[in-house]
This record gives sequence, structure tokens and C-alpha cells, in this order.
Amino acid sequence: MDDSVYTGNAGEDAALDRGWILGHFKAAGDPRHSEDVEIKWGVHPPGDERAEWVRGEQRTALLVLISGRFRVELPGRSVLLRRQGDYVVWGRGVDHSWRAEEESVVLTVRWPSVPGYAVGYAVESGA
Repeated sequence: MDDSVYTGNAGEDAALDRGWILGHFKAAGDPRHSEDVEIKWGVHPPGDERAEWVRGEQRTALLVLISGRFRVELPGRSVLLRRQGDYVVWGRGVDHSWRAEEESVVLTVRWPSVPGYAVGYAVESGA
């Protein structure tokens, strides 16, 4: 078996590491370990939101909507992703937050892969 190849399912693997399937946080030697990029398969119930804004972002990020309705909050701007394939990109130094307006699946790519921002989610009760 080739140790430089990994196959899996994003939904299943994401459940093991808060959605992240590739990045610095995977074990050295795992093909999913990278200090260059991080990839997340995010599955969010309605009302799911970041518990607090990311401040002092050190990475560039791309967030692509796979399904649902997902809002990304940026300084002075709110971006609603509502059609499959809608996406938003923000650069280093751009604070941000997000909220799932309905059940949503999003793919996030961030680079470079750096430690930090392990903040939980706040799911709205009754939603």
C-alpha cells in the first residue's frame, strides 16, 4: 500500500476533526498533513454560527457553497451564498464570521496552514 495516497469521504472524515480534512493539524506522514493549505468540509445545521469573529486573520480563504444558504460577515459587508457554487474570497487581515441560514454544506480552503482560531460554534436554539 502506498502511504503517500489517502482515500476517504469528506463527510465522514470531517466529523473526526471539526470539519477539517487537510492541514497542519494532521499527523506528520499523513498525506493530508500540509503546512501550505487547509481544507474544511463544513456541514452546518440551520442557525449554526461562529461563536465569535475571527480577528487578525493570517491566511487567505476561499469558501464555496455546496448546498444550502450561508452568510459570511466581513467588515462593512455581508455576503449571502445561496446558489451552489457561489463563493467568497478574503485575504490576510480581513476579520470575518459566518452563519448558516439553512442547513448548509460549504468547502473552505485557507492558506497557509497555521495554528489558531479553534473557536466553537453557537447553534441557535429552536431553529
